[in-house]
Amino acid sequence: MANALGETRGALHDTHRRPGRMVGGLTNQPVRVLSVPSGHNYPLRLRAVAGAYGDSDSEAAVTHLPDPLVPGADHDQWWPPPALDTAWLRQHEGTLDVVHLHFGFDHQTPQGLQAWTTELRRQQVPLVLTVHDLVNPHFVDQREHLARLDALVPAASSVLTLTNGVARQITARWNVPVTVTPHPHVAPAHLIGAARDRPLSPWVVGLHLKGLRANIAARPMVTATVEAVGQLPDAVLRVDVNAEVWRPSHPRHDRALTRTLLELEAAGRLDLRVHETFTDDELFDYLRSIDVSLLPYAFGTHSGWVEACHDVGAAVVAPRTGFWVEQQPMSTFGWPVGGPPDLDELGDALRRTHRAAPQRGADRTDRVAEQARVSSFHDELYLNLVASSRSRMAS
Repeated sequence: MANALGETRGALHDTHRRPGRMVGGLTNQPVRVLSVPSGHNYPLRLRAVAGAYGDSDSEAAVTHLPDPLVPGADHDQWWPPPALDTAWLRQHEGTLDVVHLHFGFDHQTPQGLQAWTTELRRQQVPLVLTVHDLVNPHFVDQREHLARLDALVPAASSVLTLTNGVARQITARWNVPVTVTPHPHVAPAHLIGAARDRPLSPWVVGLHLKGLRANIAARPMVTATVEAVGQLPDAVLRVDVNAEVWRPSHPRHDRALTRTLLELEAAGRLDLRVHETFTDDELFDYLRSIDVSLLPYAFGTHSGWVEACHDVGAAVVAPRTGFWVEQQPMSTFGWPVGGPPDLDELGDALRRTHRAAPQRGADRTDRVAEQARVSSFHDELYLNLVASSRSRMAS
């Protein structure tokens, strides 16, 4: 199941409710929302904190439904989402009031998604779409991804995204209104802004290559970073790689990268760590153990990693190849399309970060309050969409 950044392991799964109210004066039944996916960390963060709105026995106004079971898979696996199948929608007609799609639709064809949205309209179930990825980090060729968005964006009753830059691009391409909502905190509240018990020296630059997905240009980034970090006093480059792609049998195994990393480690130019994918706790321990996280993303859109760094006080140095540069303050560098990272700009960004005061992390009170505002906005959106839909049905 997805970890705190939605990459592989387990986020919490629960059904959260808010105290009841009338929906458009039509009914006091709870509004049933199915997020796709439901058990992923990001949709979970959009829900009101249990107990924050009063008596837990109060009648619910918004109920979040769990992910449908995937046939033949573990009970906590949400992909591929059965709810994205038109036949599944027909079989469950009358059980949903709102569908909120985030991601997990890469296996569907654009034609299949068009049929799916047509079925939602027939059932008068509003679709909320959060565009997390204008550019999909898992694919080099973006044509299929954009074709899927061509089917989804115009069909949505409400389109959301996380940054103003992406909102402008959505409006320019599809001519639809877009609401920008901030990315809620990723780290658990007790870690946000918490003191980090670690020495001031050495200054640790973390370069996590994860599972070598398509947007991670590992070899040029390692080459550039070794040079840049080597020019800083008392600095160490730590490179992490998920063990799955280190194994020669893995389809994303990069033999040249493996050889380069081992040679650089033997030369004392980096600290290499190969390990299984982090659990949530391991992820936050890692981010709290480094001073700066260097993003190796040749392309993409948004980043939960940036939010996690902000929460726990790891500075971020990132390329201007996506809209994560709008999410939180950070130092940036250029990366020409088809070329290597700009070594001069990368060095300047690291030097600026090195000279700056140590990061203290986000303000816990502010981040918790922000999450409450974000969850309240989403509940109100669901309630208003259903009220409008029910009014049209009654007229």
